Amino acid sequence: MPKPEDCRFTKTHEWACSEGGTVTVGVSDHAQHEITDIVFVEPPKAGRQVKAGDSCCVVESVKAAFDIYAPIAGEVTAANEAVTKDPAVVNRSPMEQGWLFKMKPANPGELNKLMDWNAYQAFLKTAEAHAGH
Repeated sequence: MPKPEDCRFTKTHEWACSEGGTVTVGVSDHAQHEITDIVFVEPPKAGRQVKAGDSCCVVESVKAAFDIYAPIAGEVTAANEAVTKDPAVVNRSPMEQGWLFKMKPANPGELNKLMDWNAYQAFLKTAEAHAGH
């Protein structure tokens, strides 16, 4: 299972972990707390080509629907069927069982442009400071 320290993060709170040429994508623990009770997940279909920043997945909570964005360009290779059957798994385990989709990156080096764990933590602190004003 990926550890947050081994993953990369986006400003829209997706995480991406590379393992053996495949990148697994999900929403951060911070994001699942913000979204609250997740009741529906519509992951992208395998075979779909996405560009970094493309909206490719929808997560709905009891209060709103949220677009999930592709952190990098590539081809979706798998969707997590477990989250479509039991969307609350994203709340319970956002980085282990609650991943959303896997993809084959067009350019694996693109991951290096995303924030590492420490940079993401600093980003969250900055975002929270701005939200308070």
